[in-house]
Amino acid sequence: MLLLILLIPVIEIYLFIKIGSQIGAITTILLIFTTAIVGVYYAKYEGLNTLKSGFIQLRKNQTPTYEVISGAAIAFAALLLILPGFATDVLGFFIIFPVSRKFILNRFIKKFNYKAEQKNNFVEGEFKDIEDDDDKKI
Repeated sequence: MLLLILLIPVIEIYLFIKIGSQIGAITTILLIFTTAIVGVYYAKYEGLNTLKSGFIQLRKNQTPTYEVISGAAIAFAALLLILPGFATDVLGFFIIFPVSRKFILNRFIKKFNYKAEQKNNFVEGEFKDIEDDDDKKI
């Protein structure tokens, strides 16, 4: 985790320098603001669609599990899009688009379901109910 915290700013600074040298400083800054504005607007749009889908699931008396997870992913993507940087913007847009988000979430769900299937949370044993005179006084 510490490596990730240190590595992300280094990657972003490197990309700022490379892209800024190619298209200019002002254009780079405008591009960063544009991706943030467009990304947050699209995150709002996708969030409202996910909320609508969740209400449809509730009307059908089904649990909106995917919609809740998808909403959290959209919120995380919006955070990535607000942060200045090109690598975080690419990852944010990748998470925010429904097709790629569904692909990512299905991968995580399969991974966690596999781990849950591997765990055996049951302990075999017997028990005997012992009645005590002190229990009857309470």
